[in-house]
Formats: sequence, structure tokens, C-alpha cells
Amino acid sequence: MASTGQIYFDKVTIIGTGLIGASVALALREKGLCRTIVGFGRKEENLKRAKERGIVDEYNLDAAAATGGADLVVLCTPVGMLKDVTVSIRAALKKGTLVTDVGSVKGALVAELEFVMPNGVDFVGSHPIAGSDKSGIGDSRGSLFAGARCIVTPTLRSSKAAVDKVIALWELSGGLVECMDPFRHDEIFALVSHLPHIVAYALVNAAERTDPGCVEYSGGGFRDTTRIAASSPELWRDICKMNRDNLLNVLDSFKGNLLKIEQCLKENDWAGIEKEFSKAQKLRMSIDK
Repeated sequence: MASTGQIYFDKVTIIGTGLIGASVALALREKGLCRTIVGFGRKEENLKRAKERGIVDEYNLDAAAATGGADLVVLCTPVGMLKDVTVSIRAALKKGTLVTDVGSVKGALVAELEFVMPNGVDFVGSHPIAGSDKSGIGDSRGSLFAGARCIVTPTLRSSKAAVDKVIALWELSGGLVECMDPFRHDEIFALVSHLPHIVAYALVNAAERTDPGCVEYSGGGFRDTTRIAASSPELWRDICKMNRDNLLNVLDSFKGNLLKIEQCLKENDWAGIEKEFSKAQKLRMSIDK
């Protein structure tokens, strides 16, 4: 969907100045989309670094104070904190403020955040697919979203003007925007994002439990496959909690495929194993086309 042209926000508040939040701030600044950026976070040391690097112009350790008078608020906290932090800033949101987020869970959470918005304030969910196992501002950059897919999740309650602004925000930051139902979003990302993290965590633990110390011999295959196991356990605990039902469904499917391979091994069915591997190879190669 094409953006609606240049947008401008006099004051932007970034709630959570980690990798994504800091990169949003840098993208807004580099594209000239705002005048002032205010940061809020749990650690003052991190906020000081953000100010020193020019990521934010100022910061406040009180979320509501940081938010007062903002034209745009971007929620960049772990998804488990989104509702509580939104409630904490609710009274400070002025009429006409646009609120969005960057969380990788949508579904019922979008409805909850819409519900707590005061009259005259729009919330439109979004999810830039641009994260990594790193979470600090040291790796932030304004170009993080360039060429990255970004899912925007409007609902029947979303105003067209608010949706258009959120789309423009991400497109002007370099993102490739697609609109999607919030619940459909969670079904898809349970499979292509949340499940891989669970598998990576489980694989590392399985290796250590089976043969303690063996991971020191790991090569590129193990390291590449488990890189995302270095991600924040707190963040992924909350994602699992909030997308539990979809994860249980995809875990059933995943276990079914593992059992199929296990059965081939037990029966010395090497043709069957090759068939499974070949099917996966073709699908995986098609992703990069």
C-alpha cells in the first residue's frame, strides 16, 4: 500500500529505547519526520547513552511525563509490558495523538490497547520485521527498517487517517508495508518467528543436557541454527504467554515432522529421509528467491 505523502510530528515519544526503539528514533530524525524526540525507559544509564548519541533530545524516567504533548507515541517495550505502560500514559495523551507499537504479538493485545485509549487518540498496531538477537542501542541505526517487511494491523475501530499515517511512517523509514488482521498476524508469526525461537532454545538445552560441554565443539550449523537463542528470555517468555494457543498448534505440527524423521531412522528408511530433506530444501530455497 502506498504511503500518503510526507508526514511530520512536532514531538515524538519513544517508550523503550532498545534496538528497535532507538532505530525508530534515528529513522525519524534522519528522514526529517519530527522536531523533538523524547525517550522513556527503565534504565537511566541507557537513556543517557541515547541522548549522548543524539538518538533522543531528552528523556524522562516518568512515562506519563515523557508522553505529555506528544503527537506520536511509539511503544517499544517487551510485549508483556505494553498494556501496563499504555495505562500509565493514558491520562497524558492529548487529543489527536497517534500511538503505535513494534511488538511481535498482536491478536487480542491490539483490542486491549485500543480499549484503553482515551477519546480522540488512535492506536494502530505495527510490527517491523527487523529485530535480532541483540537488543541494545549500540546496534541501532536509522537504516534498520530499509527493505524490511512491516506488518500494520488495523481493526474495524481504526480510523483511515491514523492507518495512513502509520503506513507512511514505516514506508518513509524504508519499510515494505502490508496490512493484516491482528489474529492472522499471530497465526503466521507463531510459525515463522516464535516457533524457531522455541526450537533454538530447546536445541541448546538438549545439547547441554545430552552431553554437557559439547557445545564448545559446535560449528557453523549449530551456531547459525541457535543464534536466536541468545535473545532475551524475558521477551520471549511474554511472547509465548501471549501467543500460547497458536504456539501449541504449530508445536504439534513440528513434533509430527520430527516423529516422521524419527520413524525413518528406526526403519532404516533412507529414501524416506532424503524425501523429507529434499522437500524442505526446495521450500527453503524458495524463500530467498
